[in-house]
Amino acid sequence: MARPQIGDFSDYAQGYVNAAKGNSIEELIVNHSADLLSFLNGIPDTKADFTYAEGKWTVKQLLQHMIDTERILMFRALTFARKDKIALPGFDENNYAAVASASHRTLAAIKQEFSLLRQSTDLFLLSLTAEDLKQEGIASNHRVTVNALAYILFGHNEHHKTILIEKYL
Repeated sequence: MARPQIGDFSDYAQGYVNAAKGNSIEELIVNHSADLLSFLNGIPDTKADFTYAEGKWTVKQLLQHMIDTERILMFRALTFARKDKIALPGFDENNYAAVASASHRTLAAIKQEFSLLRQSTDLFLLSLTAEDLKQEGIASNHRVTVNALAYILFGHNEHHKTILIEKYL
């Protein structure tokens, strides 16, 4: 399925969709997954609790945020792909980060969780048919297609990879 069009997602998500490289689910996976995992696995343990400014997340908290967001976006994708028409709520990323307790985990454990989640997400996305990808629903008070959720996810990960490069490493 082609890239999502305006109207398939909220205005807020436009930057994420733009950051996702590819014109199909298969291309998104090829263009992002292995590279992202390689990059994250290269983050040294010495940076695990680093934060670039007062009140900003540590590297571990940022990675936990990426994990939480991937789970939420894929729950939305599953819900809508299965034609469940329930409207799904938004989430407050700062509240999630505050209670996620990433600080008690090792960076290696967080990386492993992220890697396994990425593999699971890729397999789930590859299992979806063109009809599944066209399905839509309401999340965070905005209409969104399953296809757009995949692009938002990959773009969100790319966004945080850029932040890690520019501000943390």
